[in-house]
Amino acid sequence: MRTFLARTFLSFTGWEAVGTSIADNKVVVAVAPHTSNCDLFYGLAVARILGTKVSWLAKHTIFWWPLGPILRALGGIPVRRDQSEELVEQMVRAFDAAETLTLAITPEGTRSYTPYWKSGFYRIAKAAGVPIQLGFVDYARRQGGYGPAITPTDDVRADMDKIRAFFADKVGRYPGKVGEIRLHEEEE
Repeated sequence: MRTFLARTFLSFTGWEAVGTSIADNKVVVAVAPHTSNCDLFYGLAVARILGTKVSWLAKHTIFWWPLGPILRALGGIPVRRDQSEELVEQMVRAFDAAETLTLAITPEGTRSYTPYWKSGFYRIAKAAGVPIQLGFVDYARRQGGYGPAITPTDDVRADMDKIRAFFADKVGRYPGKVGEIRLHEEEE
């Protein structure tokens, strides 16, 4: 039923699910660009059609009643932004305990312009020893899906160059809000 609803939603809105399948049983999916609340609906529909059960992180303030239980049922995990170090450790433990886990994260961390991506997706994947799969919503082409998987290395800049190359032609709903694809760690 959920797959039918996802297909109907994408068909009705003129979108399609494209790309590769998820690379591994355990993976962090870096989803970009993120400029609208609609990204969540397209992303969840695409994941359903491509046969992926995703868990995803969102700020804790959107998990209010009655929306909270619905968001959790759709795979949502509330996050307190002021406790990011604890979050990395929690997610690493979740990967260790799970047989399969696809964790979707929007590295921009906000729907507004930001000069840096948040590095949690990268730090979680590296610490958990799992690949980073690139996920996208592209409003110009009305497509969403998955691109290649990248295994994080000790060369953050080289890894981010691959990520930048993939997302270079992806367009957010509000292009002026798309942030820079870079991490503070690249400048250290």
